[in-house]
Amino acid sequence: MNTSRSKLIGRPVQLLMLCMLAGAAYASRNLWWTSLNTKVDQIVGKSATAKEDHAHEEHGPDEHAHAGHEEHAPHAEVESLELSAQAMKNLGLTAEFLKPITTATYYRTISVPALIVERPGRTVVQVSTPMTGVVTQVSAVPGSAVEPGAPLFQIRLTHEELVASQSEFVRALGELDVEERELKRLQAGVDSGVIPPRSVLEHQYAKEKLEALLGAQREALRLHGLSERQVSQIEKERRLLSELSVTVPENKQIQNELRLSGNEFYRPVVLHQNPAAPLIIESMDVQHGQSIEQGGKLCSLADYSRLYFEGRAFEQDADAISKATANNWKAQALFADGITLNNLPISFIASEIDENARTLKFFVDLENEIIRDQKDDEGNRFVSWKYKPGQRLQLMIPVEEWKDQIVVPVDAVAQEGAESFVFQQNGEHFDRIPVHVIHKDQSSVVLANDGALFPGDVIALRNAHQMQMAVRNKAGGGIDPHAGHNH
Repeated sequence: MNTSRSKLIGRPVQLLMLCMLAGAAYASRNLWWTSLNTKVDQIVGKSATAKEDHAHEEHGPDEHAHAGHEEHAPHAEVESLELSAQAMKNLGLTAEFLKPITTATYYRTISVPALIVERPGRTVVQVSTPMTGVVTQVSAVPGSAVEPGAPLFQIRLTHEELVASQSEFVRALGELDVEERELKRLQAGVDSGVIPPRSVLEHQYAKEKLEALLGAQREALRLHGLSERQVSQIEKERRLLSELSVTVPENKQIQNELRLSGNEFYRPVVLHQNPAAPLIIESMDVQHGQSIEQGGKLCSLADYSRLYFEGRAFEQDADAISKATANNWKAQALFADGITLNNLPISFIASEIDENARTLKFFVDLENEIIRDQKDDEGNRFVSWKYKPGQRLQLMIPVEEWKDQIVVPVDAVAQEGAESFVFQQNGEHFDRIPVHVIHKDQSSVVLANDGALFPGDVIALRNAHQMQMAVRNKAGGGIDPHAGHNH
C-alpha cells in the first residue's frame, strides 16, 4: 500500500519537472536553435550527396549529362510553315501568286522623273473659220465629248470677196447657158440654109471665152476655200453659199471644205489619232451673235487617246538613254498610287539639253484609256481619261542587260538582318529557303542561281514578310519551366 501511494505521488512530480525543463528550453531557444538547424542541414546534405553519387554510379557521367542537356535544350529553329486555307486567302496566295519560278532577262534600270504631256500639234487643234461671218448658232458644250460629224457652229457668211466671186461665177454660168441655147438655134438655121455659118462661128468664140472665164472663177473660189465638189454643187444648183456649218471632223484625211447650209458642212482638218476615240471641246472662243473675221478661232478640240511621257534625265545620263533607245529597250512607268506600266518604247530624244534645268528631255509613247463615259440630261456626253497631262511619275530606263536570272517580286523576299528568305511550297507546307540577293530595285529582286532554288520551284510571290513573322512566332513556343534555375 505504501508502494502504490509513492507511485501516485511521483507522477505529478515528474510532470512538473518536465514542464520546468520545457520552459527552460523555450526560454533559452536563441542559444541552441541555430546550431541545431545547421547540424541538421549538414546531415541532410550528406544524405542527398550520397544518393546523387549512387545515381551517378548507376547511370554513368555521360548519360547523366545527356539527360540534363535534353531537358534544358533550347527550342529548335522552325524552317517550315503550315497555312490553313483561310490563312492563304488572308495572305492573298492565289494561283496568280503561287507560280513556278523561271529564268528571265533582267534589266538594271535608273530612275528618271517624268511628266505626262500633250503631243505637240496632235493632241489639241484649233478650229477656225475660213470666212468672215456672224455666229448664228453654237451647238458645242465646253468639256463635252463630240462624235465625228456632230455640229459645232453655224455661221452666216458676210465675206464680200466670196459673195462677189460666187455672184460672178453664177452670172457667167447663166451667160454660158444663153450662148449654148443660141448656138443650138443658129445651128438649126445653118442646117436649113437660112443663117450663114459665120454667125455660128462668132457665138462659138463667145462660148469659149465664157468657159475660160468660168475656169478662172472656179480657181478663185478654190482659193477662197471651196472644194472642187462644192464648186460643182454651186454650178449645178446656181445658188450662192450663204451659211457655213462647222462640224467635228471624221478623220485626218478630210480636207478643208465650205459646205452649203442645210446639207453641206465645213469640217476643219484635225490630225485625229484614233478614229474611235472622242474629241473633247477644251475651250469655247466665240458666242452667239459674235462677228468673227476670216481665220478667227472658234474652239479647241483635244484628243487624249495618245499622250507622251516626257522624261527629264540628268546630263550625265544622256549616254544611258541613248543606249536604251539604240537597243530598243523598253521603259517602265511608276506612278505614285502604285500603278505600273511596262514595255513602253522610247519614241525620241531631244536634240539639245535644257539650259536652265540642265536636263535632257526624251519622250515615251502612252496609250490612254477612258475610265468614265456618261451623258447628262441634255444628251451631252462627258468622258474622263485615266492619264492626264500634268501627272508626275518615275520612268525606269534600262541601262544594263542581265540574261538568265531568277527574278521575283520584292514582296516575295523576306529580310531579317543579313538573311533573306523565300517560301517554297511543299505540299501543304511552305519551307523557308535562305537565298542570296544579287540586286534589288523598287519592284523586283534578282536571286543568285546557286542551287538554293531551281526553275520550276513554286514559291509565294507575295507577303513573304508576314510569313516570316509567322515562322518567328511559331519558333518562340511556350515558357521554359526551368528558366532561371541553375543546375
